[in-house]
Amino acid sequence: MSRHKHIILPILSLAILTPLISGGFSANVAAQTSKQVPYWSSIKADEARTRTGPSTDFPVKWIYRRAELPVKVVAKYSDWRKVEDPDGDQGWMHVKLLSTTRSALVTQDGVSELREEPSPTARISWRVEKGVVGKVSDCVKGWCKLDVKGRYGYIETSKIWGEEAL
Repeated sequence: MSRHKHIILPILSLAILTPLISGGFSANVAAQTSKQVPYWSSIKADEARTRTGPSTDFPVKWIYRRAELPVKVVAKYSDWRKVEDPDGDQGWMHVKLLSTTRSALVTQDGVSELREEPSPTARISWRVEKGVVGKVSDCVKGWCKLDVKGRYGYIETSKIWGEEAL
């Protein structure tokens, strides 16, 4: 019995420590390491800092407090990514703060329609205001499917940032 206890405890310890050692983000890092810049990403953390250079030794430039905000990755250095936000500001962010999930930001002033089909005459399923962020997919012929917390529809690409082909 004690012999099995000695085997189980190290295995259990290793199973618990492996995500802690790798930071729990090894798949995310691997996915972003293989991508060629530029590429789209989104902020994964509720609070994410950009810095003036690719290290914690550099001063903080901006603090973003908006998970899922789309960013364009324009450069890579080790585990750091130089990102550009919707306003065109750039800074370095650690890869663990980023997600490979594509998102888009509604940039059109006023209210925009999400439609059931990618057509200006399709039935309106939802309405969104400027500043709304959602997951983006299925972009074709000037339209993208936008999912805002489970409510989705197609929006014209001219009304969002984060969808253009890179």
